[in-house]
Amino acid sequence: MTAFGILQLVIRIALALAFAGMGINHFRRGPRKTMGRMIPPALRGRDPRTADRLVLFTGVCEIAGGIGLLVPWTVPLAAGALIVFLIAVFPANAYAAEHKDRFGAIAIPYWPRFAGQLVMVLLLGLLLIPSA
Repeated sequence: MTAFGILQLVIRIALALAFAGMGINHFRRGPRKTMGRMIPPALRGRDPRTADRLVLFTGVCEIAGGIGLLVPWTVPLAAGALIVFLIAVFPANAYAAEHKDRFGAIAIPYWPRFAGQLVMVLLLGLLLIPSA
């Protein structure tokens, strides 16, 4: 295995643990309720159950993506799907950043959140490069 292949393996394991852990958190009552409030009103719609369903769905996506990063033949699909996922959930994170008074410590300021998600996108992008 090349040095780049080892780097990719380390990234895969670290991101798999991170995404699976974050996904599991979506199923805990307290965090799920808070995450539901983070979804911008325009995306919640009129049904009060929509936010909860979206939080559960995104939790499943994170867990599935994390598992997918551990299975060699699914890594490209999982990495690509997680990149799309990070872009799709960013509006909720930006909404929370704009409403620190409502979300407290979980409302990471906009630019650090943006930088963190950009780093994750770039790390996932490294997994899309074939290793020799």
